[in-house]
Order: sequence, then structure tokens, then C-alpha cells
Amino acid sequence: MYLTPEEEKILKGERGATYQKAIEILAALGDIYDADRLIPIKSAQIAGVSYKTIGEAGLEWISDLKGKVAVPSILNPAGMDRGCWKEMGISRDFAAKQEKIILAYEALGVKAECSCTPYAIFDNLAGSGDHVAWSESSAISYANSVIGARTNREGGPGALSAALIGKTPNYGFHLDENRQPDVLVTVESKLHDSDYGALGYIVGAMVGDKVPFFKLRSIPSKDELKSLGAAMAASGAVALYHVSGATPEAGKYEMPVENITIEDWQIKEIYSKEKPDLIAFGCPHASVDELENLARLLNGKRVKKEVWVCTSRSIKDKYPLLIKRIERSGAKVFCDTCMVVSPASERFKCMMVNSGKAHKYVPNLCGSKSIMATTEDCIAEAVSD
Repeated sequence: MYLTPEEEKILKGERGATYQKAIEILAALGDIYDADRLIPIKSAQIAGVSYKTIGEAGLEWISDLKGKVAVPSILNPAGMDRGCWKEMGISRDFAAKQEKIILAYEALGVKAECSCTPYAIFDNLAGSGDHVAWSESSAISYANSVIGARTNREGGPGALSAALIGKTPNYGFHLDENRQPDVLVTVESKLHDSDYGALGYIVGAMVGDKVPFFKLRSIPSKDELKSLGAAMAASGAVALYHVSGATPEAGKYEMPVENITIEDWQIKEIYSKEKPDLIAFGCPHASVDELENLARLLNGKRVKKEVWVCTSRSIKDKYPLLIKRIERSGAKVFCDTCMVVSPASERFKCMMVNSGKAHKYVPNLCGSKSIMATTEDCIAEAVSD
């Protein structure tokens, strides 16, 4: 891969060990994937934040880095709510180590928003055609598919390296030819809300890392597209999809020859009505519209089971009355984290979610059984005896 004279100087260590290591990682990725050069990026979104997932080795590595990011960069969810970790049941030792990780990232100039939906917080991180380096699977999918930006499935170190250098290798979804759809997905039933997460859960497992093109009977909202993409990224490795009439690049490409059909019974088969001991929302982080829907469904009711709603701190701080409407029911609103990356959820035996992404990750990452249900059924279960 070609490096400019300035990039060669960084590679030789002229800006210090941190930048040298960062460009070594980018150069290695470029060589592996046959990139021709490094290209400038507009922003970075960095995973590898929760102490639960990166442990002591990750904490030491991040703490040793010295430098500043070159582009706006934002952190993924951590392992706890920074403001009420005790209420979550997090140990003091875990909280201290988690805080060290976040502070180490902040020292590099990374914004500690701790959210998997950075596009809901900052509207200038990515626009149509912008090259970015994002590393959270659902955020990658949203950036590529809904915003029309361009990013590969970056690992945490790769995204951080790109943030420090301000560039990423030019390969994969940064190139036009790799953004074409591979398989047509026709859906026979009309979908609503969590049905899109169920659809994504099914399709991701079927298509792996291909680029699906959806023909749907209804036009999904931005939140429903978020849910669809997040589930496909979790059950498969989908980083880009197109939806006829809904996503910006859907009209650019010819219809793929390979095709599959998803029937109504397949969607319904994902749902279950077993009894959970935790009901959790916000994977990916709940938007204002999703919070409004939960507040409406909970209006005048009291939950009789543990209920968590995860969202970004930015949204929680901006809409205090909306949060109070939810919390009035006894549900708990947590920020900076989610049920998947926090050890706090490991004490529950069975979790009910309305998210295809969470439904895929909960058994392996939390060690508890997962039940998927519609948002309405989740609330009905939360308030029932």
C-alpha cells in the first residue's frame, strides 16, 4: 500500500510511539485487504470500552497511548452507567477500572458519550458519501445503509488508529463496486416496530456478510431500519443493506439474481411469551421516538418486574420530563451502557428484549436465556403479576 512522505515519517516514529503503532496497524490492514492507499475520514466511533469485554490487558494498552485524535471520535457503550453504577449492582472495583478506561480514551481526545448511536447525538459525524471509521456493528450498519456514509467493520484498535491518524485504508465498503447488493430479500408480511429486529435476526444468519436488498410491503422508519441492521450485524456479519424506497443507495444498483423470501410465520416464530426476570430495551440505544413510545405504553402503570431502558446520556439530559414519565412506572433508565456489555445483567436468568441484536448476544455475553417479544408484549409482561 502506498504511503505519502508524511505517512512514512509517522511510520518511522517521527511523531512518537503511539502514532507509529497506529499507522502500523492501518498499514497492516491495508496490506491484508489490498488497499491502494490511506484516505481521510470525517469521524471515528470506537468500540472496546467495557471493562467486561477488554479486561486488564485492554486497560493497560489504552492507558499507555499518548496523543490526540485527528478527527471527531466517540466512544461505544461502557460496562455501567457512570452516574448510578451502584443502582445497577456494579462492584466498586469494576467501576473504578471502567472509569480508568473512559478517562484514558478522553485523554486521547475521544468524546466519552458512550453510545452505540452516535448519529443520534451528533448530526455532523457522517453524511452521504463521507468516509468514516466506525467499529460498533449496529452503528456501522446504520452509517453505511441509512446515512449513506462509507465504513468497513472496524475493530476497536483499527478504529482508534484511524482516529489518531485521521485516515483509514481504502478498501471494502469505501469502494463503489463493493456496495452493490448480492441477494434480494422479499418479505411477504407487513412489518411494524420489533418485527424489523426479528427479520434482521433471521436474514443475518442466512446471508452472512453479503449485502442484502429488501423489498418490503411497508416503508420502515429510521428506528426500524436501525433495528433491522443491528440484528443482521449480530446474527450475521452484514455491514451494508439496501431497502427499496427507504435507503439512499437503493436506486443505484440492479436487482440481484440470488433471492430469498421471508414469510410471516418465520417472523412470528422468533417471538416467545415465556416469563423473564429482566425486561430490557435500548439495544441499540433508544431514540427519543422510542422513549416516547415506551412512556406512552407505561402511562399510568407500574412495572412489577425489573425493567431497564438504555439510552445515551445526551438524550437523557436533553429530555428530563420524558425520562421522568418512564421512571414514574418504576422502570430504570440507564445511560453509557446496555444490557449486553454490562456485567450487571449476568445476575438474571431470563431476559426479555424487543431487539434482534440483543436476542442474539444475550445468551453468549450475559449467560442468560433470551426471549424476544414485541415492544407491546414486553410492556404487558412488565406490568403483569
